[in-house]
Amino acid sequence: MTPVSKVMTGSSWITSLTLAAVLGIALPSASASANANEFRSGPVIQGYGEVANRVKQTYPIPKDQHFKVVFDLAAQSEEGKINRTIDSLARFINMHAAAGVDPNNIQLALVVHGKAVFDVLSDDAHFKKLARGNAQAKLLKALMDNGVRVMVCGQTAAYLGVDNNMLLPGVEMSLSAMSAHAILAQQGYSQNPF
Repeated sequence: MTPVSKVMTGSSWITSLTLAAVLGIALPSASASANANEFRSGPVIQGYGEVANRVKQTYPIPKDQHFKVVFDLAAQSEEGKINRTIDSLARFINMHAAAGVDPNNIQLALVVHGKAVFDVLSDDAHFKKLARGNAQAKLLKALMDNGVRVMVCGQTAAYLGVDNNMLLPGVEMSLSAMSAHAILAQQGYSQNPF
């Protein structure tokens, strides 16, 4: 089923069919969904960040492009699932590397606040706080091994009773999320709006 048909049900689908017939356009069919099977992880972050590698670009990415992007994370992951925002950093790296951008030209940062702070805890601290291991640990290690900076809001951490020694190795403690964003903006990082 295509993304269009997933969201269209009942009368909205009938209205779309009627509009398509009047305008003389074809709607995507259920057989057009084979593209969903073309998403793959890698080439940099294996096992995460799946992307479509066959995109016909009309606005191509220059091969010598440099990126400095910060992502904001406030929503905690669902139990046992990968946090979509954290996975988006892997997608960003994989997508651009697959398009020919040198991974060394990709500088990413993740500013974490709110209950998402629990997603950057060590397994031991995660067990103490939530009675389960941290499903994000392997992905965060892979991201940090590839130069991604992960910064926690110190104000949120203090409120939630999280100390520096409870964080995954490599995660930085910032005075606040606001401070981290302001400093990164001054360093030339743009904020990812998604």
